[in-house]
Amino acid sequence: MGDLTARPVRIEDEVALDAFLEDHDVALVELHTSGCPKCQAMEPVLGNVARSTDVPVGMANPADDPAFVDRFVTSSVPALFLYADGEQVAHVAEGFLGGDEVVDFLTEHVPDAVDA
Repeated sequence: MGDLTARPVRIEDEVALDAFLEDHDVALVELHTSGCPKCQAMEPVLGNVARSTDVPVGMANPADDPAFVDRFVTSSVPALFLYADGEQVAHVAEGFLGGDEVVDFLTEHVPDAVDA
């Protein structure tokens, strides 16, 4: 079972993003914007995912650092970016996803990292 105290980490800039990815072999990063209801609804889901799996979750708003816009290529938010060893391995931007859907996404791409 995952870390029951784990919570999503707020990532304020590209330097913090690089440090977050460097600290974790596998990491999930959610891209969101302020005032996005689907994005706000994802935060508790991602908290549950962080607690129920061994995958750390970071949350980034492109308004916080313009470099995020170049780094995360997506046409909508919320968007999830999955990294393994610092490299993006998968991406999904299908609007709100429930916890089971996020865990399924992780299991599909990094099965060894998911302890669900």
